[in-house]
Amino acid sequence: MVRSSRGEANPGMWRREAGTVVRRVPPFPRQTTASYAIIAGLQIPPVPTEWAPHSHPHHELVWVRGGTLTSRVEDRVFTVSEGHGLWMPAGVVHGGRATAGARFYEAFFAPDRAPFAFASASSFAFEEPRAIAMTPLLESLLTHLSRTDLDAAARARAESVVFDVIEPSERRLALELPGDARIDAIAEALLDDPADCRSLEEWARCLGISERTITRAFRHATGLSFAQWRQVLRVHRALTLLSEGLDVTTVSETLGYAQPSTFIASFRRVMGTTPGAFFDAADRPSGDVRNPVSPVQSS
Repeated sequence: MVRSSRGEANPGMWRREAGTVVRRVPPFPRQTTASYAIIAGLQIPPVPTEWAPHSHPHHELVWVRGGTLTSRVEDRVFTVSEGHGLWMPAGVVHGGRATAGARFYEAFFAPDRAPFAFASASSFAFEEPRAIAMTPLLESLLTHLSRTDLDAAARARAESVVFDVIEPSERRLALELPGDARIDAIAEALLDDPADCRSLEEWARCLGISERTITRAFRHATGLSFAQWRQVLRVHRALTLLSEGLDVTTVSETLGYAQPSTFIASFRRVMGTTPGAFFDAADRPSGDVRNPVSPVQSS
């Protein structure tokens, strides 16, 4: 657990917004998917909403419009913005948070009727939580399947196309948390305040360990140096801030960058494109084909 400077416990994610409502997920109605392979729906949380850690008996795909979704799975924090979805396999415990007013979409897949989970050449990609490329075609199909007036034949046709077109994103939208008691305090502090600019030397002095120990611990736990990991964390936080409508200059200042150009360069190194290009891709008309993008609730 992360203890924020406001004295409020966080489930290992970003500082909780004021007014956040924490909910428990109701039991999944088994009869709902008795004759369906995919059940899709939509909800719009009027306030920032957090779901307590839980799991589902079905695979779940969630995505948002007009906001962001954050999900914690073990030592990973996924930050999902427009143009991307998050695949959560059945039985995986996760917690999540959606920003106020976000159009929160979810689709549940019956495990015994999802062929890609077993027979696809890329089936390994669906065995773990991961980002999904939410192409206009995939979104349209799942929206179509949320209708209650589809006959069995029409539903079966749409479901079969979903199984054909759903693909993992080429880039990961997950922040790996260290999960190492020696440096967990650093991760907690930066999740609480990404603008924390303490240097490696200052952290070593604060924790009473050597800089070398911190460096090795970060490399071993995340595959990144301390500086690289903090950069990734800030960029993932930027996804939420930019989705909420903040301009690049404000986000840059909020995250502790000296100037916007430094933030933009950092964003490009992590995401492979500029903030403007990243969100322009998500806003393209449905007639365009969106390219998967890289390195984010679900219920």
